[in-house]
Amino acid sequence: MSQGRNLWLRRFHSVEHGDGTAGNPAFELICFPHAGGSAAYWRGLAVELAPVVDVLAVQYPGRLDRLHEPPVEDLHRLADLVVAELGPPGDRPRALLGHSMGASLAYEVAVRLARVPGGQPLLLVLSCRRAPDAARRRPRDWPRDDAELIARVRTLGGTESALLDDPELLDVILPALRGDYRALATYEPTLGRTLSCPVVALTGDRDAEVPVEDLRDWRECTSGDFRTRVFEGGHFFLNDHVGEVAELIRGMLPASAG
Repeated sequence: MSQGRNLWLRRFHSVEHGDGTAGNPAFELICFPHAGGSAAYWRGLAVELAPVVDVLAVQYPGRLDRLHEPPVEDLHRLADLVVAELGPPGDRPRALLGHSMGASLAYEVAVRLARVPGGQPLLLVLSCRRAPDAARRRPRDWPRDDAELIARVRTLGGTESALLDDPELLDVILPALRGDYRALATYEPTLGRTLSCPVVALTGDRDAEVPVEDLRDWRECTSGDFRTRVFEGGHFFLNDHVGEVAELIRGMLPASAG
């Protein structure tokens, strides 16, 4: 895995040329992982979208090669930090994709980018996350201690659940999980129709965390095109549908995306 631009963004060798460059992709896709997750979650999607789309996966503090850094326990502050790292709009159109907690973060980053002339993303894809209005209507039910936190992660599934059986690995990943869930517990989303870009909301048909009706409320966040897509699977449906999600993203980019 290469460093990409800085500590925050990751590219993957499998989508690069032999000289270490990533070619000349027409589009840039910024991907935000779930609570407790890392940039590596998006490797498969990067392979599927290469070489036309340059996937840059966000690496949050407090995990893997950023393990020595404390997790950021405020999603608004985390969004501000990511926007600062992304910098001003470049030559390539930029799209955003977030899964679970990463969807809330992608949305907040999109809101901030849209405040800058020419900064609004080309596309925003939100996976397995309730819309802001829907989240406000439901009571907050967050883990009260490590036991409840571990039980919640097991229920959701995903690659991290297998690590919870190893006490040494659990000690390594728990600080990031705690920090991410604290950030979620205190998060107050930006409300209103703040975007004009197309928004796509995804979920799995067996995801108990995100009922389809809550997913549809994301339409209130944009004046642009809005679509939903329900896949077979649970909260981590994406693990089994990477190719289909890549196809969906390619289909919503301009014709030059091929």
